[in-house]
Amino acid sequence: MTISLSYTISPDMDYNAVRMFVAVAQTGSLSSAAARLGVPLPTLSRKVAELEADLKVQLLERTAKGCRPTEAGSRLFEQASGGIDLLEEAERAILSEQAQLVGRLRLSLPQSFEPWWDLLALFQRAHPGIQINVYSTERRVDLLADGVDVALRVGAIADDTVIARHMLTFRHILVASPELVAAHDRPEGPQDILRLPCAAWGSTLDAQPTWTLGGQTQKINATFTANDYLHLKARAMAGDVATELPSFLAAEYLKSRELVELLPEYPFPETALHLVYKRQRHPSTIVRAYLDFCSAHIAIVEARCRVTS
Repeated sequence: MTISLSYTISPDMDYNAVRMFVAVAQTGSLSSAAARLGVPLPTLSRKVAELEADLKVQLLERTAKGCRPTEAGSRLFEQASGGIDLLEEAERAILSEQAQLVGRLRLSLPQSFEPWWDLLALFQRAHPGIQINVYSTERRVDLLADGVDVALRVGAIADDTVIARHMLTFRHILVASPELVAAHDRPEGPQDILRLPCAAWGSTLDAQPTWTLGGQTQKINATFTANDYLHLKARAMAGDVATELPSFLAAEYLKSRELVELLPEYPFPETALHLVYKRQRHPSTIVRAYLDFCSAHIAIVEARCRVTS
């Protein structure tokens, strides 16, 4: 069954009720939305019910884990969420007597992406009025559903619902401890890596990892897999395994010779790094400030990704 829904947003529509509904749709829970907005749960429930009565349509349905928008609710959420963000930004601009930016920035970052932590610290020192909330995850978040303003994504972007700003490219590096290399013959080609105990990144417990080295794809008989590069780095430095690491995690230890690079003549392919944000006409002032700051200071991250002998 398809519901045809077209809203005419009138001056009489209760802005607070719409704002509360948007918060429920983002959090998936009436209680979580009430906590986020700082309003009593009965008040939020009543306002959402009044909004449904005014629009003469059910906007939310109960689930085992909370609630979710109906088809009609999803359409209202898509139309209203951007406007709510703009109205909240306007309220902050009017209420703020200071020139500094004031508000909240919700970010998604890949796990273990340490160089970006330095960039975030500098950004917050430059804008102390901005509260930053970071969600670190390996999965690609849904910006709208997860309430994320800007996500840092590794790899190609094939999503026409977002705008991607390219930041830099980097490579993964095949590394091992000097002790592990000394105990085995140093590999001369990708097929020789099978002589070493290997650990690899895997997104699932049943991952079957492969490495692309110098354009050659090599299946890895990994003795250990994890979806955490910091864990892989620790195992490599302990002398247990050879593994792949992002260049920014390997650079310091290659310089100190606690790790050595294997098969440098067979490099991993380059990986692109982008900032992505919702495709809308007017990104918020805070989002624009963050994007521009990152572009202006990306050399901080590039320096951490640079490997020198």
